[in-house]
Amino acid sequence: MIFERIIVGGYEMNCYVLSGDGKECIIVDPGFEKPRIERIIAEQRLEPRVIINTHGHADHIGTNAAWGLPVWIGEGDADFLTDPERNLSVLFAAAVMSPPAARLLTDGEECSLCGLTFTVLYTPGHTPGGICLDFGDFIITGDTLFRGSVGRTDFPNGDGRAIIRSIKEKLMTHDDRVLIYPGHGPESTIGYERKHNFFLR
Repeated sequence: MIFERIIVGGYEMNCYVLSGDGKECIIVDPGFEKPRIERIIAEQRLEPRVIINTHGHADHIGTNAAWGLPVWIGEGDADFLTDPERNLSVLFAAAVMSPPAARLLTDGEECSLCGLTFTVLYTPGHTPGGICLDFGDFIITGDTLFRGSVGRTDFPNGDGRAIIRSIKEKLMTHDDRVLIYPGHGPESTIGYERKHNFFLR
């Protein structure tokens, strides 16, 4: 398996490039700084097949349009892709407009591509349609769960109660050894967050 974490943009967002067959890859949250992501993909000799957005904020969807790839996103965030107010890019110098979703992902859906299989976990709170991607031994958690923290809910469309419920019902049910790879910051484990995350006490 090929797994690359690439930190991009002024908000130091984690983009992930994954491949199970060593030929094609998934790009999770390309954000900004496309050339950096392209360089890693070229070094690994991979062919990008699809973009998956864990949610629709601009720092995660920033270069969606530049790749010419189908975009997958949770069904509750579909309108964020093409609405600069909802994706918060109105706060930046230029509005971010992504292509519309080619596929809307739903809770519990199992997806197989690029030699990988993962399950979609619907985790609203940071945004109405935020999702996490469960690969078994690890979960890409987007801006739902961070090491020692949780996603902000003071943006428009955020819901503080919903994000805690999502984490407890969809993430904390996993084994302590399961790794989490968030949208910002370092990786962690379910066990560490269960024991140390102030927001989950």
